[in-house]
Amino acid sequence: MEFGAHLPLIAFDHDESTLEELRAFTATARDCGFRYLCANDHLLFQRPWLDGPTALAAVIADSGDMTLATTVALPVIRGPLATAKMFAAIDALSGGRFAGGVGPGSSARDYEAVGIPFDERWSRFDDALPVLRSHLRPDLPLWVASWGSAAGMRRVTRYGDAWLASGYNITPEQFAERSRSLPDDFPNAVGTFWMYITEDRREAERMLSDVLAPVVHRDIEALTQLALPIGSAEQCAERMQAWADAGVQRAFVWPLRDEQRQLERFA
Repeated sequence: MEFGAHLPLIAFDHDESTLEELRAFTATARDCGFRYLCANDHLLFQRPWLDGPTALAAVIADSGDMTLATTVALPVIRGPLATAKMFAAIDALSGGRFAGGVGPGSSARDYEAVGIPFDERWSRFDDALPVLRSHLRPDLPLWVASWGSAAGMRRVTRYGDAWLASGYNITPEQFAERSRSLPDDFPNAVGTFWMYITEDRREAERMLSDVLAPVVHRDIEALTQLALPIGSAEQCAERMQAWADAGVQRAFVWPLRDEQRQLERFA
């Protein structure tokens, strides 16, 4: 299993990351052996959120040979042609080291901001995918996001070069079950593995209750049922092993705080 790191785009307990902080994070991920650098996409969020594709482009020079990826970009919100143009630019500027992860998004605020009804997101996403695909060069990978529904998995195999699952919307057991609907050896990745490694149990609990739960609007019981790498080093290693055993090929972690040190601990 290969690992990637999400750029720290959300201000959990501080102002938005500066360019210097993003560059330092990228350099740490590169030097620790992470193979992917990822950026998520929202127009509006309950916390300050740096524009993901812009942040990804800003650290290309610091990224070494890591693959850059959106996990995910929103072609319905941004428009499929504009999204294809953005993908092609990042791919060209990085020397062909880009994978375009796309999804409809799960934020009604994003849709409200651009005047698109939220309940039309799936039909519009289905319309956007072939347009997006037609404007990309054939060897630029397109990763299609799905939480694992039957309709979602059909969409993945029809339009995608890989399945992009969500680390806080699926368990290893569910991942293994749902991946059986894919062709043999179909590539996959799992994004948004919220991560915080600490030997202090109370600190781990605070990360769930005070930092993560307010951002994702989940109760603590629901979060503790997931196999997220939050807890002791041993617990986190066991959880990531469970994902590897389920067949995950790429896992993308997102430190909740103390980002560079957390990348080093994870590595």
